[in-house]
Amino acid sequence: MTRAPEEGPTKPPALNGTGPGVPPAGAGPGKRSGFVGVVGRPNVGKSTMVNWFVGSKVTIVTPHPQTTRQRIAGVVHRADAQIVFLDTPGFHKPQHSLGRSMMEVTKAVLDDADVLLMAIDAKAGIRAEDEYLFDRVRRSGRPALLAVNKIDLVKKPLLLPLLDAAAKRGIFRECVPVSAQTGEQMEVLLDRLIACLPAGPAWFEAGQRTDQQTTQRVGELIREQILLVTRQELPHAIAVLIEEITVEERLTRIRAVVFVERPGQKAIVIGRAGARLKAAGQAARAELEALLGRHVYLDLWVKVKPDWRSDPRVLRELGYLP
Repeated sequence: MTRAPEEGPTKPPALNGTGPGVPPAGAGPGKRSGFVGVVGRPNVGKSTMVNWFVGSKVTIVTPHPQTTRQRIAGVVHRADAQIVFLDTPGFHKPQHSLGRSMMEVTKAVLDDADVLLMAIDAKAGIRAEDEYLFDRVRRSGRPALLAVNKIDLVKKPLLLPLLDAAAKRGIFRECVPVSAQTGEQMEVLLDRLIACLPAGPAWFEAGQRTDQQTTQRVGELIREQILLVTRQELPHAIAVLIEEITVEERLTRIRAVVFVERPGQKAIVIGRAGARLKAAGQAARAELEALLGRHVYLDLWVKVKPDWRSDPRVLRELGYLP
């Protein structure tokens, strides 16, 4: 038996907090290339947009705010460009060490991306948190576009005042109404973003869609299914640690621990007679088999880690802190 191989660029991409980065060896030249930072408050559809652009799930999606906790790259390869989308945590006021780490990630992308794509929710309109980010995007000095997302949920005449109000801010080169759910106007938005990118080299090898390692992707897919089955009951208190991945001849064995902060939360995750954890495990296994292309045996455990979101040691173990 062997450990599962890790995936990722041969060198860290840009925006890793250590400088501009270096293109990987063997990466061919691109006509246009660069990093597009996707920012916005929670639940405006940033991750759904990134997945649509890439054409596959590189970042998990749930109805819960703050599902995205780290900067996740999604790479789009075109004949005329390579675009690296950087999905970020939704902008919010942090209450613990994890939240502060999440906001540092978002701020780094605001400061360093080549182009910024801010998203707002067409149905919710412009809120106070959006106004704060408008100012933050303005102060960045970066070329910026605004995606008015979820237009499939709004009657078209109601969009015009919202688009007009956003355009009058004078921050964005364009304000594009889109639906990441249906794909409406997403190609238009992609073309507009590419036009803003500088000429440059390809940062990722052809065909590579994300900078995430296998362990990270596995943990995120499991966390996604736990969040979906627990619904609104405890989304922020859940984390997943991958303890072991072993590759056998006919299947991959994955042992993972789900962290919660209190015994009552553990009972919620497990459910009556283990039904909820079983349902999450079955759904996660299907996602993992699609990701890995082979049969998966998933061993899930739930463990109480009091106040883990404020414990630097646990946050480092989970990969949320360096």
